[in-house]
Amino acid sequence: MESKAMKIKTKQNIRDAVLTFISISALLILWVAVSSNNSQIFPTPAAVWERLIKMIEKPIGKTSVLGHIAISMRRVLIGLSFATVLGILTGLGMGWSKKINAIISPIFTCLRPIPPIAWIPIIILWFGVGELPKVIIIFIGSYFIIGQNTAAGISMVDPMYINVGRIYKASSWQMLMHIVFPAALPAIMAGLKIGLSSAWMVVVAAEMLASKSGLGFLITRGSDNLDTPLVMIGMICIGIVGALLSVVFGIIERRLCPWREEENQ
Repeated sequence: MESKAMKIKTKQNIRDAVLTFISISALLILWVAVSSNNSQIFPTPAAVWERLIKMIEKPIGKTSVLGHIAISMRRVLIGLSFATVLGILTGLGMGWSKKINAIISPIFTCLRPIPPIAWIPIIILWFGVGELPKVIIIFIGSYFIIGQNTAAGISMVDPMYINVGRIYKASSWQMLMHIVFPAALPAIMAGLKIGLSSAWMVVVAAEMLASKSGLGFLITRGSDNLDTPLVMIGMICIGIVGALLSVVFGIIERRLCPWREEENQ
């Protein structure tokens, strides 16, 4: 049975790899077809590659492409770290305590629908255009998502688990940390995944408005100078890094929630 399951999984992996190759090839073919009609508006892959080589030889802002990616990543990780800690704590309180939920839930209901980009002007007015505003905007973009998902996960825990904890006379803290939190972990991880993607999009938007480094800055620089290949380089880097972040997070999620992979099989 185990050997048969391994063969099926191997076939699925091969199938997925082939489909991935086909989809990427189709995208490249579409890119070449569209750009061949008007390369000034939509640069060809060759033009983008040449611009990348030129950027390696003469970095923009004295920073290489990898340097701009690292700067954006650093901003995301700092803002997301604070959002993760505070978001999970807030969500735990909202999902576990009706009193805390009654206090915080209206605030979440009012602030959650506001797009993170809408905060950018007022954050810049309050804190200027340094690194702190970008971190705050990233924090806002992921905090509400993580907090709301955590609260939803806690509130949806099967009451049977809680009753078992009460039978064994577990304290509220023990029940929360050893029963409720592990049961809500899939929902929390889902919130973290969405929060990560949101943080990555928000940092690019923040860098496009007020920054001298990062991938958003490259896109703005290219737009201001009518340098469409540079704009494409920034967009491609954003897509590749976003995909890699999703893959890495998926590996972490499978390690922390291995039972979810078993359920999907």
